[in-house]
Amino acid sequence: MLPTDIELLTAPRSPALHGDLLLTGLSRPDLKANRAHGVVRRIAPAGGDRPWTHGPRDSAPAISPDGTLVAFLRVTGERGAQLHVMPADGGEAKRITDVPLGAESFRWAPDSRRIAFTARIPEPGRYGTPDADGETVEAAAEAPRRITRYDYRIDDIGFLRDRPQRLFVVDADVNDPGGPAELTPLTDDQVDVHDPVWTPDGEFVLVVAPRDWGRVETLHADLYAVPVAGGAPVLAVRTEGDAAAPLVTADGIVYFHGLEFAGPDLVRNRGLWAAPLRTDGEPATPRRLTDAETIDTDAGAGAPAVLGDEVLVVVRTHGAAELRAVPSDAHLAKLADLRCLLGAKAAVRGFTVDGDRVAAVVASPVDSGEVVLLENGKARTLTDFSAPVREKVRPAVELTATAADGHPVHGWVVLPEGEGPHPVLLVIHGGPFAPYEWSLFDEAQVYASAGYAVVMANPRGSAGYGESHGRAIVRALCTVDATDLLSFLDAALERSDLDASRVGVMGGSYGGLMTTWLSAHHGERFRAAWSERAVNAWDSFAGSSDIGWEFVECYVGTDPEVQRERSPLTYAAKIDIPFAVVHSEEDWRCPLEQAQRLFVALKANGVDTEFLLFPGEGHELSRSGRPRHRVQRFDAVLDWWGRHLG
Repeated sequence: MLPTDIELLTAPRSPALHGDLLLTGLSRPDLKANRAHGVVRRIAPAGGDRPWTHGPRDSAPAISPDGTLVAFLRVTGERGAQLHVMPADGGEAKRITDVPLGAESFRWAPDSRRIAFTARIPEPGRYGTPDADGETVEAAAEAPRRITRYDYRIDDIGFLRDRPQRLFVVDADVNDPGGPAELTPLTDDQVDVHDPVWTPDGEFVLVVAPRDWGRVETLHADLYAVPVAGGAPVLAVRTEGDAAAPLVTADGIVYFHGLEFAGPDLVRNRGLWAAPLRTDGEPATPRRLTDAETIDTDAGAGAPAVLGDEVLVVVRTHGAAELRAVPSDAHLAKLADLRCLLGAKAAVRGFTVDGDRVAAVVASPVDSGEVVLLENGKARTLTDFSAPVREKVRPAVELTATAADGHPVHGWVVLPEGEGPHPVLLVIHGGPFAPYEWSLFDEAQVYASAGYAVVMANPRGSAGYGESHGRAIVRALCTVDATDLLSFLDAALERSDLDASRVGVMGGSYGGLMTTWLSAHHGERFRAAWSERAVNAWDSFAGSSDIGWEFVECYVGTDPEVQRERSPLTYAAKIDIPFAVVHSEEDWRCPLEQAQRLFVALKANGVDTEFLLFPGEGHELSRSGRPRHRVQRFDAVLDWWGRHLG
């Protein structure tokens, strides 16, 4: 796979199913336009697909409960994604919103006439909107921001307090000849609300919002019922920590992905929770249906869905993201108790249920995802979007190593073509509470196609191997995780087709932190290093990162001496191998100063070092940055390793 082959990475998302109508949003990088290209495709029940919309920036189809209408997001002009609605039997799409920064998540009402959605509404005079005098000013000329809280910005979005995410309800009448109506938000400007879902009677919309309606900064979130007719939000469910992606059933049960915590220690498995729906001002107390140690649900794959007397959720386990069925009357059910519907040695990216059928997007080690239909107990793959890239994919060999203390370390080696011995790249994931998966990883494929054996492990600290596995490095960073990575590398190097004398180390975010740490403490193992968007110094990260105010306390603590001991920058003088520092100019997760401090320290110490800085990008450059920057980054990576590993 060449760097420019990212255009072949066609990824379906957001499946929608009602009767014979099966839709999915399709996205791929577009190098010519230098942005993502998006369309909606209709999938035939017998297989194959055809266009439903023609893009170029359409996404997130949703079919109305009565099956007559389809809503989706379309980006036109500079006002972000707007909601559009069209008849399910075909026809022209009608734009029904015109909000300044675009609509976000949305949900159909039970009556199939209304749609609840969230949108960020800017203060007058910001983000291209007129000020009180009717003047529109450029960003650099906006009035200063008055900041009084920790939670004032977030990476990949920007400032938050001057454009709160608010709830709206819009009429979805496609026969109304008028344009988008001016809408009044149902929530105030004090909090961001997320994940709207209707109550069965259509009188309330349930949203996720910060505890106590955001009175002070908090990591906790609860479920609030917002009256559609107007009025104050009602606390419906008080969680044990936070909530995400709720579902309200016809019989008034609320299911949601919940995280249980008390303080800033957020390294916990997310689980499935249930509570009765309450809108009378007396919040319900939820109960946990799944075991905290063995089950880690993935809210990013979608809200829970009911299938008979079970509730479906995606669970992260041993590198897979499996669609599992939880009995609705379960109490702390363990992973072994739940039947797996889809995703064994694969990754379910999204799913939906219609009656007794399930449609899902499932990614595998050789594709970016295909649409699968599960009915009558049988799964059929209906699409072949990844056909152009599948023939370019190099095989990933599963490997389990044993650390010095006997702990198993799971991962993969992606092998290049030929007998070798091949130069080796130890590639470390970010997070750290995240996993490498049984899915196509474009970086590993590009490197393997260029002749490098790519070693990828899920050391302690990673997600999907039990909560205790993930928590092993809380207040213990760069201990057992470093041991696991080196043990896995040793096991991989036992292969005769890998060259133990030509090994490089690289990673981003937490992976960049570990790259710097290993280069300082085990530099003799590596020829060179590539550290990207990394945490290098916890003292400044605590104040400069968007999550620094809580992340540092969670993983490292507040003691300045401990922060210094756990900072790779402290040991920069021990690094003597060629070292690339790579960063994005607008990264607010690991701010630019983290890279600048390391580069200056290495340069002062006489290290062969380079600083590669990408303009206009944030923390997600390698995953969702501008396509041309992604290709330029790949070119730079291959050039670096070509010079230092051959």
